[in-house]
Amino acid sequence: MGAAPPTGPAVTTPPDPGPGRTDGRNAGQADGQADGRTRRRPVALRLLARPEVGVFLGAVAVAVFFLIAAPSVREGGSMATVLYQSSTIGIMALPVALLMIGGEFDLSAGVAVVTSALTASMLSYQLTMNVWMGVLAALVVSLAVGAFNGWVLMRTGLPSFLVTLGTFLILQGVNLAFTKLVTGNVATDDISDMDGFDQAKALFASSFDVGGVQVKITVVWWLVFAALATWVLLRTKYGNWVFAVGGSRESARAVGVPVTFTKITLFMLVGFGAWFVGMHQLFSFNTVQSGEGVGQELIYIAAAVIGGCLLTGGYGSAIGPVFGAFMFGMVNQGIVYAGWNPDWFKAFLGVMLLGAVLINLYVRRAATRR
Repeated sequence: MGAAPPTGPAVTTPPDPGPGRTDGRNAGQADGQADGRTRRRPVALRLLARPEVGVFLGAVAVAVFFLIAAPSVREGGSMATVLYQSSTIGIMALPVALLMIGGEFDLSAGVAVVTSALTASMLSYQLTMNVWMGVLAALVVSLAVGAFNGWVLMRTGLPSFLVTLGTFLILQGVNLAFTKLVTGNVATDDISDMDGFDQAKALFASSFDVGGVQVKITVVWWLVFAALATWVLLRTKYGNWVFAVGGSRESARAVGVPVTFTKITLFMLVGFGAWFVGMHQLFSFNTVQSGEGVGQELIYIAAAVIGGCLLTGGYGSAIGPVFGAFMFGMVNQGIVYAGWNPDWFKAFLGVMLLGAVLINLYVRRAATRR
């Protein structure tokens, strides 16, 4: 039988502190200086690591370009229109961005906006109710659609692409068929003379004067929602959960993160955004076209991606999509003010999207390079 192994503490020899030192630092490093793994990175690199920095620089470049190419953009009324266009995209881009940080995305977001508006309009008009009853009913429907998407996703384990593509097709068909069934037309009836309309319009679709320029209330709501989303992501436990489930669902579950709750509520936040934008559209135009909304989901997702969010999840911010939406609004209106063919709009969006993805990739690699 062999001898038992020694049980005493192992004896180690300290590294030679001479010129050929092997303690993980270069010979030229002074004692106490952090090595390459813990050395504090320069401020510039730490700023580049922020997901919103790249899109901010891009938004500044786009704004300067159109301020030069289209002088009418410099007028207060023109800039108010740009901000309005940006806000209608940005309000939806915020919850879409949070969902993407959580590792999922929603293809039904565009038609869900129209579903919300149709629900409020038809319920109020056909039942001759106060419009606020329709508004509340639409909120319940929008949250239910989001909860359904999240529940099916977690229950089946299917990719969010397939789940929300199915919801997109369902809502698109229901929007058209149900509207024709109830109204006999593809659009809802005018509700501008119904009880509660003026109060609802003041909340969702009013304007206010700033230095003689009319600014839409959606611009204010957009900035309020952005501030709230930023606070949630950076200062709350729920924000930590969002990043955790987006980075690795199983790892998040292993450390006690309520993955199912987080995913479902993220989809419900998208439903809330769809409800709010749907109410704005309804009380801005008094009626709703049931075939609208198709393709808007790609705009919302693109604004979030341009804003620094990754399709793979676990990375992004709420401020980045604000600048991404602003770029969309500036390009959309800037082309018009410049007198160019508006067909170039989609080409500009494609260039911005591809450019943003490449820039974000380069910036992240440069920021994490040692």
